[in-house]
Amino acid sequence: MTDSPQTVRLIIDDREIAVPEGTTILAAARQAGIDIPVICHHQATTAQGNCRICVVDVNGRRLLQPACSVVCQDGMVVETRSERVVRSRRTILEMLSASVDLSEAPDIQSLLDDYQADTARFPEAARRRYPLYDDNPFYVRDYSKCVLCWRCVQMCGVDAQYTFALTLAGRGFHTHVSTAFEAPMLETVCVFCGQCVGVCPTNALKPKIEYSLEQGQFFDKRSE
Repeated sequence: MTDSPQTVRLIIDDREIAVPEGTTILAAARQAGIDIPVICHHQATTAQGNCRICVVDVNGRRLLQPACSVVCQDGMVVETRSERVVRSRRTILEMLSASVDLSEAPDIQSLLDDYQADTARFPEAARRRYPLYDDNPFYVRDYSKCVLCWRCVQMCGVDAQYTFALTLAGRGFHTHVSTAFEAPMLETVCVFCGQCVGVCPTNALKPKIEYSLEQGQFFDKRSE
């Protein structure tokens, strides 16, 4: 018989909260009805803290902390929307807006409005541009819309499918999601389960039927 988890008490936005030991700040805040924005975090994947949009101010810590992966500690005092938290999130959103196409990312667009992000702050010369990969009957890949959240790679790997058809490629600014050796999807180990498409927050991965309908490519049997 195992011992029940110890209760941890902390303060988030002036509200005292009690949670089981091992609970993340993000989970504790949600339990209290406090909203912390996320992009890379998903309930089906392991928290990586990649996008840093969920950072919060923890009293006594010099750097902002990613709420999705930092575990609550007894006596911790957290601010989820301090001045420097808001400034950090706004800057991240402005950089994303300059670097990728967010036209099909409604949740991120809402964050841009919420944080009054200046989408013209950074030049679009830094925008990532990739060709559209239409290389299989099931989904298309448009990495010009990819925010590098890694959800698709995680789902294809140890978090769910264990297929490893998707991986990371390149370095620095040229880091991107890819297949091994940039091979067409039909030449990979992909089983076309669709889990990567399901967790993509920006429609960088899109069902082929949806893409075809948007392009006006459909077949109506009534015309036979």
